Amino acid sequence: MRDNRYVSIYAFVLFFGLAALARCDESTDQVKEKALDASNSVRVKVRMEGPYTADVPLQVVCYFKYTPKGAKRMTGAPVQLDKHLGGVIGALRERGEFVGDQLETLLIIPPKDSIKAKALLLVGLGDEDALSLNLMEGVGRVSLREAARLGVNRVAFAPLLRDQGNSKLGTGDVETAVVRGVLLAYDTEKHLQKEALGKEFTLDEWNVEAGPTYFDETVLGVQKAIEQAAKAIKDRSAEPLLKGK
Repeated sequence: MRDNRYVSIYAFVLFFGLAALARCDESTDQVKEKALDASNSVRVKVRMEGPYTADVPLQVVCYFKYTPKGAKRMTGAPVQLDKHLGGVIGALRERGEFVGDQLETLLIIPPKDSIKAKALLLVGLGDEDALSLNLMEGVGRVSLREAARLGVNRVAFAPLLRDQGNSKLGTGDVETAVVRGVLLAYDTEKHLQKEALGKEFTLDEWNVEAGPTYFDETVLGVQKAIEQAAKAIKDRSAEPLLKGK
């Protein structure tokens, strides 16, 4: 009888111990995020993760024009991203094959077991002194149009400005510009599709990657972008693009 009691106690402890471990594992897999609904049924998520852990069809990252000094100053996410990729980004930049001129793009298919994203888009920002919110809105447009070309429905975006040592623009302001560019460019894609001028493409999610220091500021910036884009879309002409239709 005593043996049976000990067996029951052991089973009880083992069960709840394993349950606790499972909950612990689940918590480590959870990513802090804030989801927001935008025009054309796009869901914009601010997620506290890096460009090498996002499990998406397309990951977008930005780089200033290459200089040896700038490369040495780089820290954090872009460094880790290139380590996961075996140094391919650094090699391309050092050789001048991706310089990073304004709105220059290069699409990379990551090696197996390197990063979770199925494709990686590099977008150039040009010289650091020329960085502006207008440029970042252009980055949003270019990134969305590449997503449309590829036909992917989920995209993750990381500007990587702070990791490249640049604090010229506020983090929230950057995401206001980028997300506004994305949403307005997507609205144009929907207009093209409506008139059979573009291929079918649906963007379900645009994920904005943010670190813990800038998470709340980024959320506010995205909210502002959604509001601005909604107003701009409402003010757009409803006339057909094709004349005489």
